Amino acid sequence: MTRNSGIETTRLFLRPWRDADREPFARMNADPRVMEFFPALLSAEESNAMIDRAEAHFARHGFGPFAAELHSTGEFIGYIGLAVPAFEAHFTPCVEIGWRLAVEHWGSGLATEGASAVLSHAFTTFALDEVVSFTVPANLRSRRVMEKLGMTHDPAEDFDHPNLSVDHPLRRHVLYRLRRSLQP
Repeated sequence: MTRNSGIETTRLFLRPWRDADREPFARMNADPRVMEFFPALLSAEESNAMIDRAEAHFARHGFGPFAAELHSTGEFIGYIGLAVPAFEAHFTPCVEIGWRLAVEHWGSGLATEGASAVLSHAFTTFALDEVVSFTVPANLRSRRVMEKLGMTHDPAEDFDHPNLSVDHPLRRHVLYRLRRSLQP
C-alpha cells in the first residue's frame, strides 16, 4: 500500500527523507558493522551527500532509496529502495535494489519485507522488466535477502566493481537478478 508518496508494509513505512534522518543515518554509516562490506566508513558530510543524491534520484527517476521507518515507533532505521547505478558494467544500464539497516534491526526480516514491497512497486508502478542487486561474495546476510526475494545468481555474471581499485579486497561482486515474469 502506498501512503504519502511512500510504501507501507506490515511493519515499515518507506517514505521520503526528512532532515531528522540525517543524524541517525550518519551514525549508522559510521558503524563498522553496518559498513563491513563497503570500502569505508562515511563521515557525516558524506552521509548527508548520500541523502541529497537519494532525493535527487527520486526527482530525476520517480524512484530511489526510501528512508525506512518502523510503524511501531516512528524510528528511522535505514533505507530500502531502487537506484540506477552510476557506473558501467556488463549488466548496465539497469535498476538496482538495495538496503542498509542499523545493526539493531538485522535478523528480523525487515530488509526482506521492505525490499519485497519495493520490488512489487518496481514491477507494477514502473513496469520494470528486471531488477538487479549486487554485493561482495562474503556479504551472506544481503545475499540471503536476495535469495528470499526470489533473485537468482549466475556465477558467470559476477564482476569486478569498476569504482574500486584492482587490488581492493571488496572489488569482486556477485550479481543477482529478478525478472518481473519470475517474481514470486
